[in-house]
Amino acid sequence: MAQVLMPKATAVWLIEHTGLTFDQIADFCGLHPLEVQSIADDEVVVGMVGFDPITSGQLTRDEIARCEADPSARLKMAEANVPRPTTRTKGPRYTPVAKRQDRPDAIAWLLRNFPELSDGQVSRLVGTTKPTISAVRDRTHWNIGNIKPRDPVALGICSREDLRAAIEKARRALERAEKRRARDTAKDEAPAGATADNAEDAAPAGTADPFGVPAPEDGPGRDPFSSGG
Repeated sequence: MAQVLMPKATAVWLIEHTGLTFDQIADFCGLHPLEVQSIADDEVVVGMVGFDPITSGQLTRDEIARCEADPSARLKMAEANVPRPTTRTKGPRYTPVAKRQDRPDAIAWLLRNFPELSDGQVSRLVGTTKPTISAVRDRTHWNIGNIKPRDPVALGICSREDLRAAIEKARRALERAEKRRARDTAKDEAPAGATADNAEDAAPAGTADPFGVPAPEDGPGRDPFSSGG
């Protein structure tokens, strides 16, 4: 399905003007149901003006009525000639100007709660730069005295799905690195033990004493210290 224009503002309008469930609104707007519930409870996007999806051509009244009558139904976007925004797959996340002052708080929260995340992952989630992340981590940020760790999802900077996916990816990478280190450690330790075993097997009993003196050959009266005469 095409991306909804102004998803959170659209969610605000649907919450205020329809009887749709949080799941239906979340599915249509590309949000998590908990985000929709937070919007309904005025925990996030407080004061945001709703964006009417009917006048913008994204929905029809009949489609809303159909889904209000059936909570299991899902809204289908109306066909329109208005170009829809494409989903960005690469590059840092765009952060609205009003939210940019909250990015250091989000960075601090991610570094404290999920240290397994790489700087690149934090950068993509929050829409910031690696030097800013390093400054928050090293407490050299110019505004470090006012930085308070806060959940970037609650701040509206990233979605719960993106955060969960980044955490799972980081943990998988960490597990692979630990397994790789374990294999390398086992590989480094194996030759030393194998060499000792091979040396012990290769030296037949009685070939030499600890002082390097050759063992006597077969035959009586052979003196190992004689000159051979």
